[in-house]
Amino acid sequence: MIAVLIGLCAGIISGMGIGGGTILIPALAIFLNIGQHEAQGINLLYFIPTAVVSLWVHIKNRSVNFKVAVPIILTGLLGAAGGALVAGFLQAQLLRRLFGIFLFAMGIYEILKKDKKLKKTEEK
Repeated sequence: MIAVLIGLCAGIISGMGIGGGTILIPALAIFLNIGQHEAQGINLLYFIPTAVVSLWVHIKNRSVNFKVAVPIILTGLLGAAGGALVAGFLQAQLLRRLFGIFLFAMGIYEILKKDKKLKKTEEK
């Protein structure tokens, strides 16, 4: 039942555009005692159908600029392959710490980005 609740929460977060891995990976590691490598692998499998559905909706709504998207997709695939290779060589504890640092940095970035948007709207 815990796995179902984790999946539900990650799905809701993904639907909001935040990224289900933000919830899924730590939840799998903490509540189900799954190793960091396995949790990230599960996240990748979880991401594929979520991304396909999201892409289909955005293409249907004509909100995809393919001239911009294709180079990003190609370089993203290269980065994902490189990151997977590097992650395979790292110890689980180091990988967990790096992921935590990444989440922290992204949280700070989002807070600062939101503050800039608020200041711009207040100036208008």
